[in-house]
Amino acid sequence: MIVTQKKSQEEILKMLSKHSKVFLIGCGECSTTCHTGGEKEVLEMKQCLESQGKKVTGWVIPNAPCIAAQTKAGFAQNMPALRDTQAILVLSCGLGVQSVKENDRFGLEVLPALNSMFGTLMDAKGNFHEVCSNCGECVLDQT
Repeated sequence: MIVTQKKSQEEILKMLSKHSKVFLIGCGECSTTCHTGGEKEVLEMKQCLESQGKKVTGWVIPNAPCIAAQTKAGFAQNMPALRDTQAILVLSCGLGVQSVKENDRFGLEVLPALNSMFGTLMDAKGNFHEVCSNCGECVLDQT
């Protein structure tokens, strides 16, 4: 699992400054578990953006947006909304953002609402334990 953290409202609004119509994509797995990109958080983001004068054209929460087929299915179910959109704000880790960008047929600006922090395991009590910093210099054989 990848732990994510919400970007500040100011940072998100700055990224969206030239866009008035936004489509939201959440994540049904990691970001839902982290309470950063599940249905509750997507609806909070919708309310926040609308309070700032943005039009949220629609939203979808694929189980795992990092899986291309799930992103494509979410897009297929929301074609009218996507045609009326200027940007896609993704509430998932960087893998989900990349998948959304790769599978966007409209050439929309795809923006991350979250920061990816690290890979983790969760214990039986629901506590996260960092197991990988995704640094690209794996030393797990030494640790």
